[in-house]
Amino acid sequence: MIQQITAVAIGGAAGAVLRWLMAGSVQRLAGGAFPWGTLAVNALGSFLLGFLFVWLIERSTASELVRLALTVGLLGAFTTFSTYSLESIRLLQEGALGMAAANVIGQVVICLILTWLGIQLARFI
Repeated sequence: MIQQITAVAIGGAAGAVLRWLMAGSVQRLAGGAFPWGTLAVNALGSFLLGFLFVWLIERSTASELVRLALTVGLLGAFTTFSTYSLESIRLLQEGALGMAAANVIGQVVICLILTWLGIQLARFI
């Protein structure tokens, strides 16, 4: 159990740092009130989780510790569903109904499509 916790913790630390770096960079580049950084992180994380799920489970002999570190740890900390939820509520509270709706729909649709694409790519290669 200690090894699994350690694997998740190490992956989670890396994922959190990567999320902070990527979300901040994308948001600075895109600018504006719309949470582009969170959308970019969630989209990439969805794609990578779909890909790694197939790659690690169906195609790899990776250990359980590697799978836990990459999926639960790294990508669990990298994706930002709670941040997405808070940003959506804040947009609603600020009266930005259109941006809130675009955020909710965009996050769900884009991330579902990219998860599916990640699965398809992993099965193709």
